Amino acid sequence: MNSATPVKTTTFLKDVLICSLGAYGGPEAHIGVFQDQLVSKKNYLDEEELIELVALCSILPGPTSTQTIVAVGYKTGGPLLGFLTMVVWALPVLMIMSALSFLYGFLALRDLPLDGLRYIGPMAVGFIVLAAFRIGRKVVTDRLTLALMLVSFTVTYYVRSPWIFPLLLLLGGGVSVAASREKDLWQRVKIHPPWGFLAAFFGLAALSLAATLLIDDTLVHLFESFYRYGYLVFGGGQVVVPLMYSEMVELREYVSHPEFLTGYGLVQGLPGPMFSFSAYIGGMAARGTTVLYQLTAAFVSGLGIFLPGLLLIYFIYPLWEALKKIRGIRISLRGINAVAAGMIAVAALVLLEKNGLSPGNLLATVLTLGLLATKKIPAPLIVILALLAGFVL
Repeated sequence: MNSATPVKTTTFLKDVLICSLGAYGGPEAHIGVFQDQLVSKKNYLDEEELIELVALCSILPGPTSTQTIVAVGYKTGGPLLGFLTMVVWALPVLMIMSALSFLYGFLALRDLPLDGLRYIGPMAVGFIVLAAFRIGRKVVTDRLTLALMLVSFTVTYYVRSPWIFPLLLLLGGGVSVAASREKDLWQRVKIHPPWGFLAAFFGLAALSLAATLLIDDTLVHLFESFYRYGYLVFGGGQVVVPLMYSEMVELREYVSHPEFLTGYGLVQGLPGPMFSFSAYIGGMAARGTTVLYQLTAAFVSGLGIFLPGLLLIYFIYPLWEALKKIRGIRISLRGINAVAAGMIAVAALVLLEKNGLSPGNLLATVLTLGLLATKKIPAPLIVILALLAGFVL
């Protein structure tokens, strides 16, 4: 399906929902789900376009996989579809985590058996392994791109700090341009920056901070805190957890240490973006108030953490489409994409190691790869099969 072919909004959003329900395993594995559903099965974009968006969003602060799928929605149907994409992508797990903030006081969640989830991790590895293979095959076109991918793979395997990802992506682009012998790389193009979104991004940061100094209300403090997490964090949900723990548990004491760990453990077993953890923390912070106030706290927290990334994508993506027309940018993308492919490949290896190399886990990964290769089994059904296997076996 090329860009000239109109796409029905409902059809695209149905595919986004399929991605949301099948996206286990963190942002790296989410990219594998996008590659399977949006690229391989539906052809909304190709592998190279997807990896460009992944690289772009990896340089920006905020939830990488959320920004990536929102950018796909923007590319497919404009700003409105981009917004609806984020809603459909994030809403299911936000609702679940909001509900869990109510149920915590009634259910002994810490004692829930997690054996039924033991094949979810290996299943997520299958998604990311196949994505790494398909994307690597697309972007490695010569010795330079192969070398960049291998360097990226090696460095990110041993150095997992968030700052290394944007640094390597920028270096990969620079090396690609430096190695090019072409002339006249930097022709001028007309750009029309949507300054309103950037103004809203900074304006909300300033207003929310000022509001906390003037208004002593839990909702105000929650929005400011989670909005701040949304624009300060590179690398997605795993990276925001230490910041959230420090402020929400140790400083403000909105939740206890066991409650925080329980919520974190539960979100690991749910599909969709990990930033949805914010709804659980926000709801828990408002316990003891009215049901409406607690629901509002969960909503405000979820809105706060996702909003900066959405505003940044709305500002950056139109510029990106224009800047890609510059020959130098196109050449830099060869290196950027190769570096991103190395990062995705090492994510597959790290996830495989974390899940363990037991025969059962390896079999679950291989079976997932086989089902994905058929292109006939939707991601949520594969997830259901993994859950059934975990509980039945």
